[in-house]
Amino acid sequence: MARVEKTVFLSYRRTNAPWALAVFQYLTHHGYDVFFDFMGIANGDFERVILENIEARAHFLILLTPSALERCSQPGDWFRREIETAMEMKRNMVPLLLDGFDFNAPGISDQLTGRMAALNGYNGLRVPVEYFDEAMVRLRDKYLNVPLAAVLHPASPAVQRIALDQQAAAVAEPVVLEQELTAQAYFERGFQATDLAAKVRFYSQAIRLKPEYVEAFFNRAVARRAQGDLAGAREDYDNAIRVNPNDARAFNNRGGLRNAQGDLAGAREDYDTAIRVKPDSARAFTNRALVRLAQGDAAGAGEDFDTAIRLKPEYAEALFNRGALRRAQGDPAGAREDYDAVIRLKPDHAAAFYNRGVLREKEGDAAGAREDYDAAIRLKQALKNQFRDTLG
Repeated sequence: MARVEKTVFLSYRRTNAPWALAVFQYLTHHGYDVFFDFMGIANGDFERVILENIEARAHFLILLTPSALERCSQPGDWFRREIETAMEMKRNMVPLLLDGFDFNAPGISDQLTGRMAALNGYNGLRVPVEYFDEAMVRLRDKYLNVPLAAVLHPASPAVQRIALDQQAAAVAEPVVLEQELTAQAYFERGFQATDLAAKVRFYSQAIRLKPEYVEAFFNRAVARRAQGDLAGAREDYDNAIRVNPNDARAFNNRGGLRNAQGDLAGAREDYDTAIRVKPDSARAFTNRALVRLAQGDAAGAGEDFDTAIRLKPEYAEALFNRGALRRAQGDPAGAREDYDAVIRLKPDHAAAFYNRGVLREKEGDAAGAREDYDAAIRLKQALKNQFRDTLG
């Protein structure tokens, strides 16, 4: 028999944590049993806790902002997996369309691949910052107040304990104020903007409203570096790390900045920290390998490239650089193997074609070398034409 349920799973991207907490606080205050991953869940428990909690709850709320779908085109993305699991289990799906979200906007529509394409067909609820409470009333009275015949599966005792810990931590948080949600809205505008100056302006507004906004510091640093403002980018990465000393991305990016400024020791220090904080970061291992090469430590660089590829077997950047190192160390067979892998993964990688052409020429394979050189020239010319078209 259909019944009205008050159990909710809240799916969100970490960049939208204040929105998630605000929704949690409102629904919990009105008697709903809401689960969301507030504190972070240990890797060994994560998949089991998430899937069991989706099974145990009738309603599935999805917080959608321009930044939320950023990695959803990747099949292994967990935000995507949560949504697809809820679809499979036929939960009452309610997309919450937050400030600036548009299914048809560039950068959003192309993320909705496979089963995710169906997301646009669900009846979503717009949640403006200035009318948050009104939107929540509508969510409670209309979207969640529906009889359901969903088959729910109670979570195991261990998972229930973890869910209660997450809820207790969220309940202890201060009430989310409108100013913090407004900061989120400025952050999303910065994320959507294509002009670098506009990005910096919006992220600055977000930081003014929320002075400890790690994501805004991080994204403004990226925009400032693209503008050539290395001092401003460094200041923002320093602030992101000050607020969150375990932000591996900020250490990794600051390491890249220090490397570009010729500070190899500082870059190495940042990459070491990024790896300590996030031991499965293939990018940090690859970046540290390049610094070790610049420091003359070819053996250490090779170890780091190997680790990066073990962590991420289809990481073209690591494969290409390991190929160059193997070639320099007199291992043409190993280098050829890496360049073959890069070309398989990225058929538009001109440098890999060129480097493989050099190897084939030295092997006496003139026809194969010519074929690779032709491909490299064709790809380079296509890139020039694309750049010219963009400027035109």
